[in-house]
Amino acid sequence: MSEIKIYTTSYCSFCVQAKNLLSKLQLGYEEINLDNQDELRMKLSQENDGWRSVPMIFIKDQFIGGFQELYKLHQSGGLAEELKN
Repeated sequence: MSEIKIYTTSYCSFCVQAKNLLSKLQLGYEEINLDNQDELRMKLSQENDGWRSVPMIFIKDQFIGGFQELYKLHQSGGLAEELKN
């Protein structure tokens, strides 16, 4: 199982950007599409401080946020550090 899990929808440009970044970095990830999964999306939102937008990105089951947070984590070197531990 991948250490990175990304919850997406099929109509989300930020989801595409996040997946493209992970692919460019050659990082494997598990994608879970939330289209037609309103209950799961609501559950994830409730468990993660009300976060409602996609993508919802988790590293080692720790919620990190969406594409912008993933990108900032990568730019700071924190993404590699998170995956190393």
